[in-house]
Amino acid sequence: MRVVLQRVSRARVTISGRVAGEIGRGFLLLVGFRVGDDEEALRWMADKVVSLRLFGDAEGKMNLGLEDVAGGLLVVSQFTLYGDARKGRRPSFIDAAPPPVAVPLYERFVGLLRERAPGPVETGEFGAMMDVELVNDGPVTLILER
Repeated sequence: MRVVLQRVSRARVTISGRVAGEIGRGFLLLVGFRVGDDEEALRWMADKVVSLRLFGDAEGKMNLGLEDVAGGLLVVSQFTLYGDARKGRRPSFIDAAPPPVAVPLYERFVGLLRERAPGPVETGEFGAMMDVELVNDGPVTLILER
């Protein structure tokens, strides 16, 4: 499981002009799954995401978490996180979980986040062509892998 986490001031996902998910301050999560990802990986990642302290305190140090800033999560499926471009000019996605495997993992991960997160958890739409807009806060971007 691979997650690219971006701290944002705001983020929105639209599909054919319709807003599918939107948050103010919080984290935009681009999430990719591979065959072999399991409940343990999903739980670990959900716990990690909601417990990270990436927002500045009064002294500008990253000491505040989502709960402290009333932050939200916007979760977007992103199979291309497992793209391998080491050879040739077109990436291979052989390591990405196919939809019959990835969809239940994505739905379970979103469910775990909704159980744990102190604020709203919004999503895109698995497999849809999405437009993702964001205003980076920082910028602060992390790559998390389990």
